[in-house]
Amino acid sequence: MSRMAMAVAWSAALLLLLTAGAGFQAADDAPPLREVFSRINPAVVEIRTEEAALPAPEGMVQPAAMRSLGSGVMITPEGKILTAAHVVQTADRIEVLFVSGEKVPAHVVSSEPLVDLAMIQLDQSPRTPFIAKLGDSDAMDVGDRVFVVGAPLGISHTLTVGYIGGRRKPNGTVRGMMPVEFFQTDAAINQGNSGGPMFNMQGEVVGIVSYIMSRTGGSDGLGFAVTSKIARLLLESGAFWSGIDGYLLDGDLGAVFNLPAPGTGLLVQRVAKGSPAEQLGLKAGMLPARIGDEELIVGGDIVTAVFDIPVAGPESLPKIRSRIVGLKPGDAVVVTVLRGGKKVTLTSKMPAAAKP
Repeated sequence: MSRMAMAVAWSAALLLLLTAGAGFQAADDAPPLREVFSRINPAVVEIRTEEAALPAPEGMVQPAAMRSLGSGVMITPEGKILTAAHVVQTADRIEVLFVSGEKVPAHVVSSEPLVDLAMIQLDQSPRTPFIAKLGDSDAMDVGDRVFVVGAPLGISHTLTVGYIGGRRKPNGTVRGMMPVEFFQTDAAINQGNSGGPMFNMQGEVVGIVSYIMSRTGGSDGLGFAVTSKIARLLLESGAFWSGIDGYLLDGDLGAVFNLPAPGTGLLVQRVAKGSPAEQLGLKAGMLPARIGDEELIVGGDIVTAVFDIPVAGPESLPKIRSRIVGLKPGDAVVVTVLRGGKKVTLTSKMPAAAKP
């Protein structure tokens, strides 16, 4: 090789090393995850709930209230917190625990069980209100790095890191407006993470943890979070909180419960104290039962219609919610239920507290 050729080769090699070094330096210049975590961690909260236990069988001691644990993230200085609907939907009491150790009671102001998203409001402002920013979930894609902060198994403010493994769009919609999208992630998610935030690497909330798919009950690397786009939509659309946990009966289950045509209804499982559902007079279930592969709480009302809208399948639920959201405080709410095999009409007024 000539001296000129060797010089060119060495120059190319040196240029490659310098370029690579510059690339490593650029990566080093990005905020380390520990700094991002330190900045957003105070906005992440632990959510502790209580709700009444099922009545004990005759002769047995009545159990204490059931306690549950979830996570959430504060998004306004006034104390609005995003979490998963299943964490707070039928809670009789909610307490929010901050990383500082401060505990503040809260209440539900809006909830969308159809997409497993809810917003709660602190009953008093925290001493130091840290908030997180909602990011653009549309800017995220498969392969992007994310991290989750929550209280898995009660170990609060735990960080787990992973990637977006998929963008999943079920057939369901938010009140018929748009498909509900979930991010799939391999970031470790366990019981207690529900409702916690999923962040991009800039520390913006791009999802709210909803559920996992698992063969063991723990993390198998298949976690799912509702996107921040859906969360933003719900914040803007005026969702409300009913305080009811229901199970849609149709097909064979509708026949088991002897439902009249179209053989569909919403079996009331639980009702939160002080909720619009309790004020309406809806009765919750009393006994756990297993029917086929389904575990239900039976003995409660079965909702067959709201106003003039029959409960005729999953597609009717968004219509019902849309109708209720359009009501003003004081407007009448009319619900038809089956109670003890008899048709009963319940009437109440839309409370001001039912809307955010």
